[in-house]
Amino acid sequence: MTKIHSDRLNGSIDVGESFRTLESQYFQGHEVTSFAPHEQRGTLKWVRASRKPRMAFNKIDYFFEPTAMWEFPPDYEQSPEMPFQLSFVAQDTVRIQIQTRLRTAAAVPSVMLDGEVGVDKSWHGEKMEKGYRWNNECGSVELELAPFRLIFRDSKGRVLTQTYHHEDKPSLNNAYPIPFSYVRSISDMSHRMAASFSLSPGEKIYGTGESFTALNKRGQRMRLFTRDPLSVQSPDMYKPIPFLMSNKGYGMFIHSSAPMTFDIGQDYDAANTLYVDDDSIDLFFFFGEPKQILLSYTAITGRSPLPPLWSFGLWMSRITYNSEAQAREVAAKLREYDIPCDVIHLDTGWFEQDWRCDYQFSSSRFDDPQQMIHDLRKDGFRISLWQIPYFTPHNPFFEELIEKGLVITDHEGNLPTGDAILDFSNPEAVAWYQEKIEGLLDMGVAAIKADFGESAPIYGRYHSGRSGRLEHNLYPLRYNKTVAEVTQKVTGDTIIFARSAWAGSQRYPLHWGGDAENTDSAMHASLRAGLSMGLSGFTYWSHDMGGFVKKSPESLYRRWLPFGMLSSHSRAHGAPPKEPWAYSEQFLKDFRAAVQMKYRLMPYIYTQSYLSSEAGLPMMRAMFIEYPQDLACWLIDDQYLFGSDLLVAPMLEEAAERHVYLPKGKWIDYQTGEVYKGGSWATIAAGDIPIIVLVRSGAIIPQVEPAASLDFVNWEEVEAVAYSADGAACSGFFYHPITRQLVELEERKVNS
Repeated sequence: MTKIHSDRLNGSIDVGESFRTLESQYFQGHEVTSFAPHEQRGTLKWVRASRKPRMAFNKIDYFFEPTAMWEFPPDYEQSPEMPFQLSFVAQDTVRIQIQTRLRTAAAVPSVMLDGEVGVDKSWHGEKMEKGYRWNNECGSVELELAPFRLIFRDSKGRVLTQTYHHEDKPSLNNAYPIPFSYVRSISDMSHRMAASFSLSPGEKIYGTGESFTALNKRGQRMRLFTRDPLSVQSPDMYKPIPFLMSNKGYGMFIHSSAPMTFDIGQDYDAANTLYVDDDSIDLFFFFGEPKQILLSYTAITGRSPLPPLWSFGLWMSRITYNSEAQAREVAAKLREYDIPCDVIHLDTGWFEQDWRCDYQFSSSRFDDPQQMIHDLRKDGFRISLWQIPYFTPHNPFFEELIEKGLVITDHEGNLPTGDAILDFSNPEAVAWYQEKIEGLLDMGVAAIKADFGESAPIYGRYHSGRSGRLEHNLYPLRYNKTVAEVTQKVTGDTIIFARSAWAGSQRYPLHWGGDAENTDSAMHASLRAGLSMGLSGFTYWSHDMGGFVKKSPESLYRRWLPFGMLSSHSRAHGAPPKEPWAYSEQFLKDFRAAVQMKYRLMPYIYTQSYLSSEAGLPMMRAMFIEYPQDLACWLIDDQYLFGSDLLVAPMLEEAAERHVYLPKGKWIDYQTGEVYKGGSWATIAAGDIPIIVLVRSGAIIPQVEPAASLDFVNWEEVEAVAYSADGAACSGFFYHPITRQLVELEERKVNS
């Protein structure tokens, strides 16, 4: 039997395992039997094969062997011919759609796409000896008819990648690499596809979502299946994204919500095989360097809108503040110790029963929550609240949700797990849920933490009529959308705080990196995850400073904190204590200094965020986004660019200094003013704040005097500091034009 489920509840699925079995029937893309060049559509013949054991020299391997049809009656096709189409949706973007069975389900609008996909007229087609070619100034795509092959070239004619045909047989074992094919399961007749593309020597692949493993995915096998890994040091992901980019100058997006496995040169070094648990493939191919690829990908799936200004300040939290007294005390101490902060987050304990989400403040521990929110707001604090879309049997809404048919069921109509899981594919469930959230927002709550969302049952029945196979990965996107839209409606702000995501979730910022261990290696893994997330279309990202699982060791917390403050969004959260006054007096000073550094840089951060949102770029950038021609930048995963002008190297171990790679040009230490020459590695000591921050020579970094809250910043006095190899020179106070426009918009929104 070909399994489509894991042996454990919500376990990750390796779709590629279907292509290893002896009992399945394989169909390999063979030749184009008809093609209309003006419409770029035709039919593709798929030839049958089976896996057969072959013994040679005392070992057995499994080869592909052509197989005759063994079906009755003989009306079935020996070699099915199914439709495919190429379309040109932008100057640098080609779309390839291939079916393996006749479609009967009605087409529905994609939640992943941000509106209609366009049509571009810049591509010019021509007939070639083996087929057809279309090209423009960005590159070309060739379609060879027999054997079937797609070849992508850059503007200079160099091959970027091409599909593998079963006749290529580069290996003695003809199953390496898996050819462009699909497999038919004997258990349920379902189809799964393998889109197999060539990899070049030295080619590197990036993206695939919030992946904690090595930044370069070459040699890895990525399971794109949303799952709570309970860790940031495993291959599982809260936020898998079916998008990747290559240092060769291209990117790919698989437009599907089905489980996928990307085997990026692990099974066979020269092949990038994209396994999709679907009977069709819808692939967007992008030409260009990283910035252009991200711009084009987010043009299709959407860009992150600019979150509200206050959200860029410190979020103070732990597991968990559970009373009005605690919230007021934390707020008072932050002000007493002169630590800027804009958000107090109440996690799982603001209900009467911890974790039992009923959207009501505990009456025994919160005397007047609305007055508390009002009072804290006057002092510059917003309130953020945790909640969850899973309802346990003792939850007061458990029976109501079942009776109203607002939950996911199994195929017998029963609950698939012990919880009632809200079905966000049901408009009535969305309306019910948004009504509960709206009541909290009307009280003055500023943001909702959309926790969990990774465990929608793959064997569930959904209101959409689609299977859990297609709804599981889509659940986080529907969840993100639901929370973001009601928040925007009530408050005018585009802001959530979410853990799970899928392609398109970047339209609903922001997301954080899950349950990190309190270790140096988890800090590094979190950094890799943030960079990988940024390489997957997300502008904004946060993480739990100091780690989540246990009390943060002071030395680790001290080093993690400035890394967190130089992420787009900054939250102290996890096992208590997280408050700086619970540690040493020196740590309290260090905490204050790191937070004040971010508040001082807020004009730069907010302006860069605006520009990043417009371009689909991350605030926390892998080095090669800004320096794609610098080969060393493609190898680095422990430092990053924060916006376009600041280079940040966190102290991932307890040490006084570390190696930092500096791209060409001059770089000025933000803390000491020391000047370094780029184009090489340098050993640099951390400043008083335990992190290395370098400014690109020639940059002007707008800065402001820190205030207790971003509400209280004097935006009339933004200081422009010009950094050059001759040292930093203050050019006086000014009102930065982009910052001014953004702040004025923010003020009008608040006043209304």
